[in-house]
Amino acid sequence: MTSAVESVVRVIRVDVEAPRPGDPVPLPNPRVSWHVHSFAPEWRQARAELRWDYDGRSSTAVLAGTQQLRLGWPFEPLAPRARGELRVRVIGLDGVASAWSEPVPIAAGFFGEGEWDADWIGHPNPEHEAQPVVLRHEFDANGVVRATLYATAVGVYQAALNGTDVDDHVLKPGWTPFAERTIADMTDVTSLIREGSNCLSVRMAGAWATEHFGFRQNAQPRYGTQPRMAAQLLLEFADGSSQWIRTGHEWRTASGALKFSGLYKGERYDARADLIDASGVRYAEPGYDDSRWDAARAFPAEPVPEPRISPPVRRIEEISPASAQVTDAGATILDFGQNLVGRLRMRVSGPAGTTITLRHAEVLEDGQLATRPLRRANATDIYTLAGGGDEVWEPEFTFHGFRFAEITGWPGELQPDDVVAVVIHSDMQRTGWFSTSHPLLQRLHDNVVWSLRGNFLSLPTDCPQRDERLGWTGDIQIFAPTAGFLYDVRGFLDSWLRDLAIEQDSEGMVPFVVPNVLGLARPAAAWGDAAVVVPDVLHQQFGDLDTLARQYSSARAWVDLCVRLAGPDLIWEGDFQFGDWLDPTAPPDRPGQAMTATGLVATACLARSAVLLARAAEMLGHTSDFERYTRIPDQVRTAFVREYVTP
Repeated sequence: MTSAVESVVRVIRVDVEAPRPGDPVPLPNPRVSWHVHSFAPEWRQARAELRWDYDGRSSTAVLAGTQQLRLGWPFEPLAPRARGELRVRVIGLDGVASAWSEPVPIAAGFFGEGEWDADWIGHPNPEHEAQPVVLRHEFDANGVVRATLYATAVGVYQAALNGTDVDDHVLKPGWTPFAERTIADMTDVTSLIREGSNCLSVRMAGAWATEHFGFRQNAQPRYGTQPRMAAQLLLEFADGSSQWIRTGHEWRTASGALKFSGLYKGERYDARADLIDASGVRYAEPGYDDSRWDAARAFPAEPVPEPRISPPVRRIEEISPASAQVTDAGATILDFGQNLVGRLRMRVSGPAGTTITLRHAEVLEDGQLATRPLRRANATDIYTLAGGGDEVWEPEFTFHGFRFAEITGWPGELQPDDVVAVVIHSDMQRTGWFSTSHPLLQRLHDNVVWSLRGNFLSLPTDCPQRDERLGWTGDIQIFAPTAGFLYDVRGFLDSWLRDLAIEQDSEGMVPFVVPNVLGLARPAAAWGDAAVVVPDVLHQQFGDLDTLARQYSSARAWVDLCVRLAGPDLIWEGDFQFGDWLDPTAPPDRPGQAMTATGLVATACLARSAVLLARAAEMLGHTSDFERYTRIPDQVRTAFVREYVTP
C-alpha cells in the first residue's frame, strides 16, 4: 500500500552529468541531481537513497541533507563503457520514504588509459582545398555481444555501419581549438553489427577545420587545408574476448557525390556520382568493390580526444514554407516566416543532369534576396539529379541563417510540400518560458529564443549567416544569464570555457573569439570578462561549483591583467577597447562609435569582474584571494567616481 507521503512526494526526474539525459557520461564520477514534486508545502527532504544496478549487482548509498543538485557520485568510479541504471528515492523529516524514481540508464562514454590508438586518416589525393571524402573498411565479426564506436575528426563527419548511420548527430564533433583539444563521440552500435562481413564507412568534410576565417585579405584556414578523422570500434564477444578495429593505412578512400562543402559557400552535390559498384552494391555496404579506391593517407596525430561534454547538434524542427513567389526571372522565393538556422531538404524528380540551385538570405531587397550582408558567404547549395525517380536531398556538412530561399532550375512545378527548412542547433533542454498577451513583447521574446537557437550551434557565436559565425567572447558574457534561463546550457558553456582557457595566453589575455581564429588579439574589457562572468553564471544558475573551480585560475589571470593595465590609478584608459558595442545611437556600420567613453566602460567592467572573482574565491575557500579581490572593487569605484562623476 502506498503511504500518504508517497502519494504526495515523488522523484519526478533524475539527472546525471551528461550532455543530455541518456547520453554517455563523460567522466568516472558524474554529478547527480533530482527533482521532487510534492503536494505538501511543508514537506522537506531529510536524506536521499540512491540505488545503482549494474552487471547483475546492486549498490545503495544514503546522502543526508536537503541537497538535490549536483551531488557527488556516491559509488565506485565508473569503468570505461560501464552500464547500469540509477534510481533515487527521498525520505522526509518524518522518516517516510517516497517511491523509487524511474530508472535512469547510464553508460560511461570515455575510454580507458592507453586505449586510444587510432591513426588519423584522410584523402590521399585531394583535387582541391577542403576536399570532401568517403572512407570505408570491411571486417568480419561473429558472436559479438557488444560493439562500441569511438570517433572524432578535425572537420565534420558521419559514420555508418553497414549502410546505417550510427546516430542522428549533425556536424559532429563540432568546433574546438583542434590543435589542443578534440572531441570523440562514443556510440553503442551493437544493433548494427551483422554476423560475418561488416562495413564501417565515414563521410567527411572540412567545415570549421578548413574554413577561411578572418576578415578580407587575412581570411585563411587555421587548422590545415584538408579534413582528417580517427575512429576505433571495440567488438566484445560472448567468450569474453575483444577486438579493436581502428582507422589506419588499410582503410580505403574516394571522392563521392559531394563535390564541395564549406560553411560559408555551401555544398555542391552531384547524385550521378553516387558510389555504387557494377553489382549495384553501395559503398557503405559490405561486398562493395573498392579495388579502384586509394589507400587512406596518414596524417600526423592530433590530441587524444576527450569525451563529449556539450550536447550534440541535431535536427530539431522542420518548417514548411509560409508563402512562395515567382520572380520575373523565373526563380521561386520561399518565405519560411521565421529567421532560422539550418538548411533545406527537398524531394524532387527529374531528368539526370538537372541542376537545382538553392540560395539563402535573411531578408529581401526589392523583391530579391538581400545577399550584401552575407559578404563572402555565398550560402548556396547546388544539387544535380541522378534521374530515375524521387530523390531526397539535404546538405549535410553546412548550415545557413535564413528566412528566404531562392530556388532555380527546378524541373516542373515546385509544390509547397517539396521543400522544408530543417532547423539545427545544439540539442539543449528547454528550461525557461515566457508568455504575454502583448503581441510585440511576445515577438521580442520569441526572437530572443530564435536568436539563441541559431547561435548556439556547437559553440556560442555572434551570427549564423555571414562570413563570420565566431565565438565572440563579448556576446556570450552579456547573453549568458538569458541563455541559462531559457535552456540548460551548463554542459554547452562548460565545454566552451575549456576552450577559452586553452586560448588564453600566459599573461591572462583572453582573445576576442574562442576558438581564436583571428590571430593576435588585445585585452578588451567586457570581451575578456567572459572568463569571469560565464563561470559565475553557471554557478549561480546551475549550482556548478566544478566549472567555477576549474576556471578560477583563468578568471584570476584575466582580472590580474586588467588591474595591471589600469595602473596605480585603477582607471583603464589608453588601450584599445570595443567599448559600448550596443549603443543604439552609434552608426549601424560603426558600432564602435558609441557615446560612452571606452575608458569608462573598461573601468566599470574591471570593478564588476573583481566582485565576481572575490565571490568565487570565497565559494572555493581561497581566503587570501578573497581578501585581496574584495578590496579591489571598492578601490576601483572610488577611482571611477573621481574620474567620471561630476560632483
